[in-house]
Amino acid sequence: MPPRPTKGSDLSSAIDVMLPYYGDVALMKKAVESVLSQSHTDLRLVVLDDGYPDPEPARWFASLSDPRVTYLRNDVNVGANGNYRKALGLVEAEWFVMMGADDVMRPGYLSAVGRAAREGVDIIQPRVEILDEYDRRILPLADRVKAWLSPSVPPGGSVAAGEPLAVSLLRGNWAYFPAVAWRTAAVRRVGFRTDLDVAQDLALLLDIVADGGRLALLPDTLFDYRRHSRSDSSVRAVDGRRFAEERRFFQQEAKRFRRMGWKRAARAARLHVTSRMNAAATLPQALKAKRSPMPLLTHVIR
Repeated sequence: MPPRPTKGSDLSSAIDVMLPYYGDVALMKKAVESVLSQSHTDLRLVVLDDGYPDPEPARWFASLSDPRVTYLRNDVNVGANGNYRKALGLVEAEWFVMMGADDVMRPGYLSAVGRAAREGVDIIQPRVEILDEYDRRILPLADRVKAWLSPSVPPGGSVAAGEPLAVSLLRGNWAYFPAVAWRTAAVRRVGFRTDLDVAQDLALLLDIVADGGRLALLPDTLFDYRRHSRSDSSVRAVDGRRFAEERRFFQQEAKRFRRMGWKRAARAARLHVTSRMNAAATLPQALKAKRSPMPLLTHVIR
């Protein structure tokens, strides 16, 4: 373990880092160590092991002497969505992060969140860089598109809200869910949708925005987000399940925003251009894997 940092805090109370876990043990340890190395030390880390079939995590957490860490193991696997909802129910602090179990917080992340939290916002998104499963810095096409679509952020940061923010997110979801800090009350007002797996992060963002929430964009790179070639979302993309879910989701959002009178947001949801572009870009992978291209073609055309 790295040495614990000296005491210091930018928040008047702790921030909860919720870490739903299922996967690579070594990467999970790196994620935990990055949390415990934060310059903002007033935190609580809660790890929710979703029944990963390896005894090493339980042994390793038992060896830690840091009182800020709580390790819980589910008796049965509840899946990603179920584990997120369980984690939300365990949050105690005013602000929390739902961190990926293989991502890396840079040391100043929580301090920056603490400063931004004073600005009357509900969501905080820093800049991120991308790692692959071998700790190499990469910039895949999807992340180049995200960078192109994301709003420009001045040196002092910026705040977005309302229909313009909804339109921006619907044109292309440039947020990185594990790197986002959330005001607990705002998330609990809307909750995680139970019928989504891949699109649940965008759904939560849009639900909070539709509820009047405000999002702070930070100018500094404070988080390393990891992409895997074998991730669940990659598998779901190739076989078409991801895009079937996204198509249903965007249809629902178009209806919701039309009812609200947010016509530009409804149109952006109806067109879901980047989602359809992503399906088109996935076609070669599907053909290589000898999967039927029809689910992807259906999404592109519709």
